[in-house]
Amino acid sequence: MNIHEYQAKEILKKFGVTVQRGIVADTPDKALAAAKELQIETGTKWFVVKSQIHAGGRGKGTIKETGSRGVVLAKGIDEVFDKSKAILGGTLVTHQTGAIGKKVNKVLIAEDVYYPGALEPKEYYMSILLDRATSKPVIMASVEGGMNIEEVAEHSPEKIIKEWINPAIGLQAFQARKVAFALGLEGNAFKEMVKFIHSLYSAYMGLDASMFEINPVLRTSDSKILAVDGKVNLDDNALFRHKDLEELRDISEEDPLEVEAGKSGLNYVKLDGNVGCMVNGAGLAMATMDIIKISGGEPANFLDVGGGANAETVEAGFRIILKDPNVKAILINIFGGIVRCDRVASGVVEAYKKVGNIPVPIIVRLQGTNAEEGAKIIKESGLKVFSAILLKDAAEKIKDVLR
Repeated sequence: MNIHEYQAKEILKKFGVTVQRGIVADTPDKALAAAKELQIETGTKWFVVKSQIHAGGRGKGTIKETGSRGVVLAKGIDEVFDKSKAILGGTLVTHQTGAIGKKVNKVLIAEDVYYPGALEPKEYYMSILLDRATSKPVIMASVEGGMNIEEVAEHSPEKIIKEWINPAIGLQAFQARKVAFALGLEGNAFKEMVKFIHSLYSAYMGLDASMFEINPVLRTSDSKILAVDGKVNLDDNALFRHKDLEELRDISEEDPLEVEAGKSGLNYVKLDGNVGCMVNGAGLAMATMDIIKISGGEPANFLDVGGGANAETVEAGFRIILKDPNVKAILINIFGGIVRCDRVASGVVEAYKKVGNIPVPIIVRLQGTNAEEGAKIIKESGLKVFSAILLKDAAEKIKDVLR
């Protein structure tokens, strides 16, 4: 589950991570009030207006309607209202959103932390994530802060620092010092970074997060270390241990069809193809998408109905798939292990009748327990449903209907 920057910073603060202070607002008037409050609290004279969406590249992104950047600097409190107005309610397009963009419903009014001082402010990159190859959390850091880590990896891989953590004993003091030293820090900034790394790792483990990315981590002109940005991805499978974090979910940032599927207990991911998929089991779903591509089609979705496929789940799957106007055919591929194929077949027929007139052909491939009985039910239904025994047969039928 992704959360917004302002939410991530609030969480990080609870674990002792020093962050750039800010106040979230959803109207230009509230943004101005937030700036006034922030000025009293911090003394800042300049403000950063940051759009809050679940995507990276906001600073380089553009608001379609106004041409404003997604992150802008207000050089004085009198500029906050207009700059917020140019962002709020607009559609922000970044390299991660694609051309369609995302609507900006909130902005974060943040303090200016690039103030003059004894040193030139310096940006660093830092993240913590699970390295699945080693089954260990890994801290990744770089002196090239503010840049996409993919670009650094491609052009300057030697500038990426990696430190693997043994989960049985946790982050050791020498490891935090090793990372801070590799970043070239010294004096108070070195001590602050060591503390920052320990706090960040505590937050990562304490939240059951799948990824933390702080880009940039800033060494200020007076040698303080703080998180200027914060991207946090929480492990959905661990949310039962963190009921308070579930409240941070912003449904408006998610695909409406995926939200609807979740309410029906379906695992659904929308894709860009023309053949809808309904399958029980993630592995079988991947194989089904492969056979669709081999047959000349493109999968329109990943949809796993799980082990309890019945009339209700099949009906919900039909309704969700048919809301995609690009779908030209639907392939249902069920292996009858936990669930019998004849029950699935009856569920398909019942769901078809409940949904009503389905304008695209449906291919149903059933294998496993009572597969023959299931195929018979499909064949005798009189509906625009085609039965297939082998996956190869299903692929051939897909070819036929797409011609």
